[in-house]
Amino acid sequence: MDKITELAKMIDHSLLHPTMTDEDIKQGCMLAKKYNVATVCVKPYAIQQAVELLKESDVMVCAVIGFPHGNSSIDVKVFETDQACRNGALEIDMVVNIGKVLGEDWEYVEKELASVVAVTKKHNVALKVIFENDYLPSDHFKIKLCEICSRYYVEFVKTSTGYGFVKGADGKYSYEGATDHDLILMRKYAAPEVQIKAAGGIRTLDDLLRVKALGVTRIGATATATIIEDAKKRFAETVA
Repeated sequence: MDKITELAKMIDHSLLHPTMTDEDIKQGCMLAKKYNVATVCVKPYAIQQAVELLKESDVMVCAVIGFPHGNSSIDVKVFETDQACRNGALEIDMVVNIGKVLGEDWEYVEKELASVVAVTKKHNVALKVIFENDYLPSDHFKIKLCEICSRYYVEFVKTSTGYGFVKGADGKYSYEGATDHDLILMRKYAAPEVQIKAAGGIRTLDDLLRVKALGVTRIGATATATIIEDAKKRFAETVA
């Protein structure tokens, strides 16, 4: 695998903004196909559209579940995951119940995870568990989630949705997304076979290369074209 393909296959091209139309989804899928990324990450209603658009490529469809706030009941997450898999999603990005994590109701968190894992394993689909680290006030919660995810053999743990905005004292909202601190922590405490996905703020080739060096194997990005075009220029110059 050449360097450009290697980097492209680290990217889940994100098509998750609330305002996206069917035409936006189409254009996003065509871009993902052009750059031969790992997946397009779409909302559940768009799965079948994306599968059809990408049928002559090896770009997979990834669907989000309980997105972006993780609030659905366990039964709803199970149903949504099963339907997503049946509709053609080959990867699932599920947001944990953040309130249950913060309340340290680990029994609930484990039950939710076990229930969804049972569905993804049945369909032979990869599961990425989104922690939404901006909402977690200490490493304790992130470490605990890494340990639970490792026990259930999930394929990835993921930092953020990209929509986990925290309200500041000035009333404005912001988020940090994937920080180096969190990525190092997650790589340390997740089992070796559990991969790390960085999402939120990965916008440049240098961002991608930096998190790759920290052990990240997948990123969520909207700036796919910029990243890969820059990679083509940089690594062409290196070869020359």
